[in-house]
Amino acid sequence: MPRLWAIVGATGTGKSALSLDLAEHLAANGPGAEVVNADAMQLYRGMDIGTAKLPVAERRGIDHHLFDVLAPDEEAAVAGYQPAARTAIEAIFARGRDAIIVGGSGLYVSSVVFDFRFPPRDDAVRAGLERELAAGGVAPLLERLRGLAPEVADAVDARNPRRVVRALEVALLGGDAQVTLPSEPELWHPGTRIVGVGCERAALVERLDRRVEGMWAAGLLDEARGLIPAGIERGKTASRAIGYAQALAQLAGRQSEAEAIAETQALTRRYARRQVSWFKRYPGIRWVDGPNLSDVITLEA
Repeated sequence: MPRLWAIVGATGTGKSALSLDLAEHLAANGPGAEVVNADAMQLYRGMDIGTAKLPVAERRGIDHHLFDVLAPDEEAAVAGYQPAARTAIEAIFARGRDAIIVGGSGLYVSSVVFDFRFPPRDDAVRAGLERELAAGGVAPLLERLRGLAPEVADAVDARNPRRVVRALEVALLGGDAQVTLPSEPELWHPGTRIVGVGCERAALVERLDRRVEGMWAAGLLDEARGLIPAGIERGKTASRAIGYAQALAQLAGRQSEAEAIAETQALTRRYARRQVSWFKRYPGIRWVDGPNLSDVITLEA
């Protein structure tokens, strides 16, 4: 039976490098493997520097899937990602190869690896709530949510209007508006190995701070400027991506470069903490210290 490998963990821990090493190992010892992206921001075309997307030339000839599949003005949604990723994985299995899903977007990984079902959706309800948001801001929506599901209102990120709208939409439709990993999740594919790539906190913080500085040095500002004609400012998801939101603010004169970099560093550190907390709940996960292939191949049997 072909296996599904999930390489997960915080940003900056070496997941991409490990996925390549594992794919090469599997090719040397069998039919090989292909990689499937599970980073929501790497779905976007042109968003390369700020997402630390692995360039095609550095993918060692290994097939990669679900990179660069969305335009910046399109909305990334996990409910659409799940079937696309599973279709890609099933096609890899049909070729007799293992699939390696790699990324740090916890909900995206969970939607594929586990038997994960999504709350109800209604485009008309969503459109009405978005009109209310545009007219009156997020506070009235948050109060409506509090009346329907106070525990969700307390937990939702009130600074993210998109999440408030989605939570209220689900609550109005009578669903469970708090999307979390099920307490006893079942695997979608029985031959699944989950590997968490870890890193000592202080070392990771230093690495992430330097990475952000490197992104600006590598031309993130120019990349963001070039994405404006492609609609990044209209994109509900892409425009809020860490790094790009700050680069756009710098281009608009709302932040200095120092402020944009500092805010991106702080948000990246916070995001890394959330990623670790999410993946720590995975049952059966095997943690390795950095991109250590020797610890991973013990899971082959």
